[in-house]
Amino acid sequence: MIVPAGLLQKLQGGPGEPPIFARETTRIEQAAIVAVLAAERTLGFEPRDVSADKCGYDVESKDPTAPGRLRFIEVKGRAKGADTVTVTKNEILTALNKPEEFILAVVEVDGDTTTPYYIRKPFTREPDFGVTSVNYRLADLVARGEEPG
Repeated sequence: MIVPAGLLQKLQGGPGEPPIFARETTRIEQAAIVAVLAAERTLGFEPRDVSADKCGYDVESKDPTAPGRLRFIEVKGRAKGADTVTVTKNEILTALNKPEEFILAVVEVDGDTTTPYYIRKPFTREPDFGVTSVNYRLADLVARGEEPG
């Protein structure tokens, strides 16, 4: 197979820039977090992005009507047409430890359009000891999801 050098360079990324697939993944993840932050604000919550803290969720959302009450939201952005969602063991354990407060937000990103689905109590058991992540069928999660609320 012959691949034009220009295409190969574009796919691999130029000097100091990530490959195109990495840039697209980052764009989708950011669009998903922005969509969840906006949805939470619309619902009257006070969300903040904590994704860099690696705490088992991406958004911590404060309920201003109930002091001390937080929602912990793990955001999974997926491009339209994707088949699976990967969830880490840490994210699953966080969900199981905080079942009433945890929300898995799956956000389908299609260009500039984002569609979030909130799944409450998404997991029923913890992964085996040696498991680091689990893949779930996106269609199954979306079928259990609901509009943010």
